[in-house]
Amino acid sequence: MVTFLAGGTGTPKLLDGATRVWSPSEISVVANTGDDIELGGHLVCPDIDTVLFAGGGILDRDRWWGIDGDTTATHEELRQLGSEMGIDPEPRYLDADAQTAGRPIARWRRFSAVGEFMEIGDRDRAVHLTRTGLIDEGDTLTEATRSLADAFGLDIDLLPMSDDPVATLVHTADGETIHFQEFWVARRGDPTVAAVEFRGADTAKPTDAVSESLADPVVIGPSNPVTSIGPMLALPGFERALRETPVVAVSPFVGDEVFSGPAADLMAGTGRDPSTAGVAEAYPFADAFVLDDDDPTDLDRHVERTDTRIDDGDDAERVARACERTLAAVDLTAADIADGGEGPR
Repeated sequence: MVTFLAGGTGTPKLLDGATRVWSPSEISVVANTGDDIELGGHLVCPDIDTVLFAGGGILDRDRWWGIDGDTTATHEELRQLGSEMGIDPEPRYLDADAQTAGRPIARWRRFSAVGEFMEIGDRDRAVHLTRTGLIDEGDTLTEATRSLADAFGLDIDLLPMSDDPVATLVHTADGETIHFQEFWVARRGDPTVAAVEFRGADTAKPTDAVSESLADPVVIGPSNPVTSIGPMLALPGFERALRETPVVAVSPFVGDEVFSGPAADLMAGTGRDPSTAGVAEAYPFADAFVLDDDDPTDLDRHVERTDTRIDDGDDAERVARACERTLAAVDLTAADIADGGEGPR
């Protein structure tokens, strides 16, 4: 059994290869929910849905977002109505009282559908409406996710990190506090990051299913350490569990060059070096790392090297096999230490 921690694109790409290395029935995926928002009354879970749609064979792999070939008639009509009313198509964050009213899972991340700043496809919207309806009927997010995973024929076990609300909020250098989706989707990562807050994490908790999955060896794919993995680490007990199990991390950097996304700006904005060295500092619990052949970073832990760029399933398999070798090396090291030897790290 092996557990993957998943953000938006890095780990889902890696899963294309992981299912060639491990049996899908042996794989659990813990998905970040800090990026979730309630948009026009329906709960959108981007990181859960990327894994859901990829596993179901319908993901738009050009964007790594939404359903391939989806139409956007409802989204376009919302934008058109807003335009006719003289409303700019920008995020409309509901007022403070609304943020803690209604379904608890959506706290601190409620947006109006007026103008709809995030493009939601028509089939994609049906998933969000179904999820929200199941939660309104009494399901937890975990139960709703399991029902959707069954509907899409997933063989892996897809788990939200928590059934409690956690909102990833970006504090900008201009003194604003905005949700991560506004920062990344609406403003294209333009504001200068001063800090990142995981609101609600101190009172949220990992689900029982997540806690059980963390007893297995863990692979952290090349996901954003701040906004993909950070919300999980902010949950009480999550990092402690990682310290007690073998953990291998794949760096999303080659030295100080990031493969994609806002990881570099977010790491710099939160006081970490935007590099593989900064990732290692952010993951003190990781026993080993998979680094790119061209990464010049020297670490004080076990390192396996390969070409870590993932453009297709064969690339993903190559990196997944490097993770498998690294987990085996970590297990051998642990056995050596148990026998009284120091063993390499």
